[in-house]
Amino acid sequence: MLIVPEREIADLMTREAAFAAVEKVFAAMASGRAYNFPVVREAIGHADALYGFKGGFDRAGMSLGLKAGGYWPHNLERHGIINHQSTVFLFDPETGRARAMVGGNLLTALRTAAASAVSIRHLARADATVIGMIGAGHQAAFQLRAALEQRAFEKVIGWNLHPEMLPNLERVAEEAGLPFEAVELDGLRAADVLISITSSFDAILRADQVVAGTHIACMGTDTKGKQEVDPALLARATVFADEIAQAVSIGECQHAVARGLLDASEIAEIGAVINGTHPGRISESEITLFDGTGVGLQDLAVAAAVVDLAVAKGVAIEVDF
Repeated sequence: MLIVPEREIADLMTREAAFAAVEKVFAAMASGRAYNFPVVREAIGHADALYGFKGGFDRAGMSLGLKAGGYWPHNLERHGIINHQSTVFLFDPETGRARAMVGGNLLTALRTAAASAVSIRHLARADATVIGMIGAGHQAAFQLRAALEQRAFEKVIGWNLHPEMLPNLERVAEEAGLPFEAVELDGLRAADVLISITSSFDAILRADQVVAGTHIACMGTDTKGKQEVDPALLARATVFADEIAQAVSIGECQHAVARGLLDASEIAEIGAVINGTHPGRISESEITLFDGTGVGLQDLAVAAAVVDLAVAKGVAIEVDF
């Protein structure tokens, strides 16, 4: 079995490689060549932690496995490590033998950012110039860096519940040579593309704070009860998801479906747009919304890619298991 430690990931996996892996597996999902297993996510009753498993099988890429991990909200203050902790396990589809164990913390951040970037590449207007961010935490910087590579953006605007965190976004904008402006929620109407990446359980963005032609990537809602946007916004938009069943059960779509504002049959897989079996955006005035819940196949795709890179560079650790 091969081990790729967390410490090696930053030197192996690039945003470009993560984007390619996620785009490819989304396409495989939409064509029926890859599927996710049911998600297990539980409060363990210790350290206020949420722990679970996401897995699946990608027949196209021959990746089988799972990601185990979750959220320990006191890690940073008590232990000096990030709150999200995860490990990816890959198995040989032919024999079931363990193939690899891969550090999943940075990979999770990269694959989550890659998912919203894929949605921007395939759904945002070609002339989009202003990108807006809702949320300015650890993951927001990854989201923004990946997003800025998808269009010729000229400005970044952002809102966060705690404004003192907005410099996290400003630094990324400065890296890209772009101006940054902190705005109130009403100011997000200026955005051509919006990314929400928070841990909110109440709608932050109202439907009337989004203008025609905007693309929105909702990336923070991945648990029953979480919510970032007004369900009425999904009723106005053409809605896409990484996986429809998961979006309806734990994603942003859960609230719109529960209120009868959206039917699961009206949601399209982003992979269908990638494959060309769905037209994606059909007008400049259309609002498109991507519900990115985070699927196990994303984790397997980036982990498999990083294992190949680690082997090629001679940094994978081989153990008898």
